[in-house]
Amino acid sequence: MRLLMCSAAMACIALTAPQAVQAQDLGSNFKRDKNVSVRQRPRPDYEATGQKAGGFTLYPRITADVERNDNIYAVASGKTSDTIWRVKPEMAVRSDWSRHALGLFAGGNIIRYSDNSSENAEEYTVSANGRLDIERGSNLTGSVQTQRLVEPRTAPTSPSAAGKPVKYDLTQGTVAYVKEFNRLRVSGRLDDKDFNYKDVPNIAGTGIVDQDFRDRNEFYYGAKAEYAVSPDTAVYLSATGNKKDYDTNIVASDRTSDGYVVGVGANFDVSELVRGDIQVGYMSQSYDNPAFAKIDGFNAAGRLEWFPTQLTTVGLNGSRSIEESTAPGSQGYISNNLGASIDHELMRNVLLSAAYTHGKDNYKGVDRDDKRDNFSATATYLLNRRVGLFLTYNYLKQDSSGAAKGASFKDNKVIASVALQF
Repeated sequence: MRLLMCSAAMACIALTAPQAVQAQDLGSNFKRDKNVSVRQRPRPDYEATGQKAGGFTLYPRITADVERNDNIYAVASGKTSDTIWRVKPEMAVRSDWSRHALGLFAGGNIIRYSDNSSENAEEYTVSANGRLDIERGSNLTGSVQTQRLVEPRTAPTSPSAAGKPVKYDLTQGTVAYVKEFNRLRVSGRLDDKDFNYKDVPNIAGTGIVDQDFRDRNEFYYGAKAEYAVSPDTAVYLSATGNKKDYDTNIVASDRTSDGYVVGVGANFDVSELVRGDIQVGYMSQSYDNPAFAKIDGFNAAGRLEWFPTQLTTVGLNGSRSIEESTAPGSQGYISNNLGASIDHELMRNVLLSAAYTHGKDNYKGVDRDDKRDNFSATATYLLNRRVGLFLTYNYLKQDSSGAAKGASFKDNKVIASVALQF
């Protein structure tokens, strides 16, 4: 937990609310706010006013969901459907200072199944993050967060033999520094993540499905240098290294590794129509276990936003990265993703959204390829600044092929939600 001690010290200096507060950047060559997306557009009549408490504002919120899922175990045949209820209480605390920022966040998620109580679970998140404004164009930020999470049955790493959903604890911390020199901006970042997975009973109820082999610490360190060729366009160089330490004593499951990603890119907001950030480069991950070969190759990450009108935002995004594997004999896989989204403001308080993502995972060390297609559509109706209604449909299809193939399935969900905020 190297970084967490450093990040905790930073949190004592300055913490901010879970929604990051940006430092003053008037006159900056790196502002990208010429265009405002549908999701970013302020809606003063429908935003929570919060509860004032000295130099802070408290934002309580509670959301209730009811979901109908036709394949809760994510299987190819013998599907089981169920109705799922969720209650999500949240509290955000945000400072109202002109300089620096301080805040906290706490939230929970109580999950209950109508007919399959073995799937019942609880999640929680407690976090703090903040910003220390050193001088104009220069700031130091830090965050700490601890979570108890439940791995979705649809996740590619979810064990098919599990009799209950896998629970895990994730504790993470971040420290970042940014300094701007007119046309040049440099930044550095440290991230520490600690994963602790819990064993689960098997389907037969006669034993356990071991998950301790997934316990690990991931430490990331990186730097970025950006040069503004104009007030609305910047090019940059970036480099990020990582060290992933697994706790397991089982040699075949030890995926301890070192890696890095280097890239060049550009971010821009060049007209009244287009905004984006695109990076291409090279990635590599080398494993301590001699049975696992190095994974390397082309790396990419990007997003584009197109604003055909002020009421419509179209998004494109893509990525290619190395991810951790749980498949026996596989050290990791290359994840490729392409997606598109659209948000439309039908009325000031009525929003329509849709998104589609296609993904392909190429596993190394074993014969396995996974393909996923994910589509979602959401209608949002904001009654007033205290009440919001949401209706979402989600479709997920996964096809796994090869001698070591994983799960193949189709899953349909319809979710109705009501959110209350104060």
